[in-house]
Amino acid sequence: MAEMSPALRQYLLITGNYWAFTLTDGALRMLVVLYFYQLGYGALAIAMLFLFYEFFGVVTNLLGGWLGARLGLNRTMNIGLGLQIVALAMLLVPQAWLTIPWVMAAQALSGIAKDLNKMSAKSAIKTLVPKDAAQAGQTLYRYVALLTGSKNALKGIGFFLGGALLSLLGFAGAIATMAAVLTLVWLSSLLFLKAELGLAKNKPKFSELFSKSRAVNILSAARLFLFAARDVWFVVALPVYLASQFGWDHWQVGGFLAGWIIAYGLVQALAPRLTARTARTARTDGKTVGKHKGSALPGRAAALFWCGLLALVPALIALGLGSQYSHVWLIGGLLLFGALFAVNSSLHSFLIVSYAREDGVSLDVGFYYMANAAGRLLGTVLSGALFQWWGLEACLWVSSAMLLLTLIISRGLPQEHEA
Repeated sequence: MAEMSPALRQYLLITGNYWAFTLTDGALRMLVVLYFYQLGYGALAIAMLFLFYEFFGVVTNLLGGWLGARLGLNRTMNIGLGLQIVALAMLLVPQAWLTIPWVMAAQALSGIAKDLNKMSAKSAIKTLVPKDAAQAGQTLYRYVALLTGSKNALKGIGFFLGGALLSLLGFAGAIATMAAVLTLVWLSSLLFLKAELGLAKNKPKFSELFSKSRAVNILSAARLFLFAARDVWFVVALPVYLASQFGWDHWQVGGFLAGWIIAYGLVQALAPRLTARTARTARTDGKTVGKHKGSALPGRAAALFWCGLLALVPALIALGLGSQYSHVWLIGGLLLFGALFAVNSSLHSFLIVSYAREDGVSLDVGFYYMANAAGRLLGTVLSGALFQWWGLEACLWVSSAMLLLTLIISRGLPQEHEA
């Protein structure tokens, strides 16, 4: 650590805090879903518990980017950690107080906290990569892929942790344990995070919240439907389906979804290799000298290709659920969906950091993740409603339709990569 640059040390500290936060966030989501299903809540009621979590994620990403540019990303990180501790503490009340409005309020704080942390970590990457390096674009892509992949792997461990803690310690014991650990992380963050990463040279005005970049706006719209297509069947419908139709207990549901997200995160980290394409090299006089398996940066063509593959999977799973091998179709399809979605997500994450302006990077990144949160909000509400009224097959068909819409929107991205 002593031999690292100050900026790199600060970034690694932010990443470590983000990982710790991610563990509690994944565990809390699984705890809430399983605990309230155990209490007899229906799928739509469980989805409503996350309504404010996702809604305030939209607001936080929009305002958080502006705050990060004005205050510094270390401060937004610390605010997020503190709010998550408060959200956990709100759930340490007697069971009779755990009404839907109270849990929704706690989830609202958790949603604000989560998106402040994510925006801070993702924005910090742009300030870390040297702008004059020959392989700056590829370095940026690798950093984004590693951060995103490791985050989702840890979120998967959090899912398993949530199911395990619920079985071992009960709801209150699990929440108290997570709150205690996160408090230690927060205190360490207050002591060691000092550099003002991400401060804009010119303080942005409040009117600059919305991106003026066409590429960022189109990518944000595509991101909205991409994540709505995932959450419309994954967030509420799938865990409840596994528990009700397959008869799985908390350990099995939490463990399976944890394994899925861990694998999903590993694929995200490998996305730069998976999206590599053949590139042409040229002399300064413009003459082509050959081909090589390139480190060419992905752009619109890659986004269209991978989204097109992904759009087929939910439809195939929906068709397979009506057969006698529904277990095989669902589990196998879920694994394929996870791998393809991981590549799409990592590719989008790289493109937004690359498209974002140099000064006040958190403004563009915050706007983009505002669209991401809006997609999660739409998917979460539809997941509960569609599953309760028409079942998992309806969720899957809607997912496929949303991915087709993502594909159409992505055609508006710049044809060549803009770094």
